[in-house]
Amino acid sequence: MAKMTAVKSIKVYGVYDGPQWVVNYGELSPGSGPSEEIPRLFQALGEKLPFEALSEVRKHLRKEGIRRTGVYIAHDSMTYARYIGRGNIFQRLAVHKDALELKYFSFYVVEDKKHEREIETLIIRAAGPLLQFNTKKKRLSISVGSIKDYEAGTLFFERRYKRGAKRRHA
Repeated sequence: MAKMTAVKSIKVYGVYDGPQWVVNYGELSPGSGPSEEIPRLFQALGEKLPFEALSEVRKHLRKEGIRRTGVYIAHDSMTYARYIGRGNIFQRLAVHKDALELKYFSFYVVEDKKHEREIETLIIRAAGPLLQFNTKKKRLSISVGSIKDYEAGTLFFERRYKRGAKRRHA
């Protein structure tokens, strides 16, 4: 079944208003399309926001009564992901901002907190060699990470070398 198209509406203009960027706050509402409601994955999110907006975005989420924990990404000036983690979004991002030359951040407040680890793992593995940290979960070769990084009850396919086959690493 096709997904319903969302309609964007801005609720607050200028949560952050800096010299180069303005950050607005809004909500996605159901648009036209099938009437079946699909549960949302994220309660709130922001993508590639300027690091200068970190404090204002945190304050606005607190004012709205929205959790400030979830999955976060710190991006460099070319918007490449350099650090990915989960936990207290704004506290952790503030620490990493000082340690690296980071310009933007993304965050995802996951609706069902129990899926945060899986989402973090998926993003880390997709970003791979660009990351400067997260060495436990990132993979720089064709070798896979631990399937146990995902939640119990998850069905999976796993690639393994055949016995006697030559092992080649890319």
